[in-house]
Amino acid sequence: MFRLWAKIFKDNRMIKDMVVSNDNPNLRRTQKIFSAIDDICSAFDLPKPIWLDSTIADFKRYDKTRFVQDNFIEPIDFDYLEIHVIEED
Repeated sequence: MFRLWAKIFKDNRMIKDMVVSNDNPNLRRTQKIFSAIDDICSAFDLPKPIWLDSTIADFKRYDKTRFVQDNFIEPIDFDYLEIHVIEED
């Protein structure tokens, strides 16, 4: 089971969160992450974030990263979107 926790923060408060699960053994880890981000963006009505070098480095190191305004083309009405892998098979 693969689970990713997404949280939206504004003014140091979590305003939305959700957990996305994926138990398809045929998908690679990267495919599961991108699929989860698609589900998150759809549920939260967000544009897809852009993975910058710093975002990728943080995610590789900590299994967690933050997407700020620089990661989105359109303006966002929150401070950041944080994703965190909470379970991997």
